[in-house]
Amino acid sequence: QVALVPSGGGLVQPGGSLKLSCAASGFTFTNYWMFWVRQAPGKGLEWVSTINTAGDSTFYVDSVKGRFAISRDNVKNALYLQMNSLKSDDTAVYYCTKSGRPYRPYGMDYWGKGTLVTVSS
Repeated sequence: QVALVPSGGGLVQPGGSLKLSCAASGFTFTNYWMFWVRQAPGKGLEWVSTINTAGDSTFYVDSVKGRFAISRDNVKNALYLQMNSLKSDDTAVYYCTKSGRPYRPYGMDYWGKGTLVTVSS
C-alpha cells in the first residue's frame, strides 16, 4: 500500500527557512520521479518542484527558483524540500506526490496528507 507522509511544516518568519521531508513506502521509490505540489489558502493546486529518479535533474516553478531545493535519498526512501528566503506567498499546504508510471514523469497519482507551512511575522 502506497504511503507518502510529509513532515516539517510549521510557522516561520519571512526570510526564514524550513526543510520538508516526505517518507515514502509501499512502492519502489528509486524508480519514480517525485514532486512537491502546494495549495495556498483559497487557491488551487500549484506544482512546485520535480526530481528525477537519480536525483540529478530538478525542476522548479519560477516563483521558487533560487530559494527552494528538492532532493531525495533513495536509501532512506525519502524526499525533501529545502525552503529558504521564505515569503508570505509561500504559505500553503505542501504535498509530496509520485509519478503515475516508473522511470518518467507521468501525471501524479498518490498524494500524502500534506504539511502546512505558514510564513508570517
